[in-house]
Amino acid sequence: MNLRPLHDRVLVRRVESMEQMRGGLYIPDTAKEKPQEAEVVAAGAGKRLDSGERAEVAVKAGDRVLFGKYSGSDIKLDGEEYLILREDEILAVIG
Repeated sequence: MNLRPLHDRVLVRRVESMEQMRGGLYIPDTAKEKPQEAEVVAAGAGKRLDSGERAEVAVKAGDRVLFGKYSGSDIKLDGEEYLILREDEILAVIG
């Protein structure tokens, strides 16, 4: 894949959690919530400030992050699903 996010955008891949059984019932994929944890695949160079300098993005490829439930834009590349987020939509870095 050859994709480079621009400015303060971050490309992430959702981290799928283990399939869970609750009370012996199977939860189908359509009823499951999408995970809010992801691994950073690529990050842009950073946002351009009014002074002309560039504020670097605080995350890098390989970081695990948490993001809001309705954040970002879903995209599909090479048969895989990704999410493009703005840096300020990332809530926390794990680890």
